[in-house]
Amino acid sequence: MKSILTIGLLIVSNTFMTLAWYGHLKFSEWKWFNKLGFISIIFISWGIALFEYIFQVPANRIGFKGNEGPFSLVQLKVIQEVITLTVFVLFSLIVFKNETFKLNHFIGFVFLIIAVYFIFKN
Repeated sequence: MKSILTIGLLIVSNTFMTLAWYGHLKFSEWKWFNKLGFISIIFISWGIALFEYIFQVPANRIGFKGNEGPFSLVQLKVIQEVITLTVFVLFSLIVFKNETFKLNHFIGFVFLIIAVYFIFKN
């Protein structure tokens, strides 16, 4: 159960992170957003990123073996990176319709899956 909760919280966390990091690039299509200065955009992104931390910190605390969770620190980091890239790819394909997923991207993801296998192998 802690594994599923940890991964779920990391997915939510990374969704907010991706929105904070890259969402403003799409928000620029909105007229009111274009009137904002650079500092305002940074503060909006920070506000979105706050929700990332609201989910990310509990995910790591629940999931960490040192807190009786199922994952080592390295495993938590690898899970987080795979989730980050997966959320980013979905976000870029859904929100930025002009982005494409190419063969070299797919091959890179296969190598990430292989890396996850080796990280979790005893």
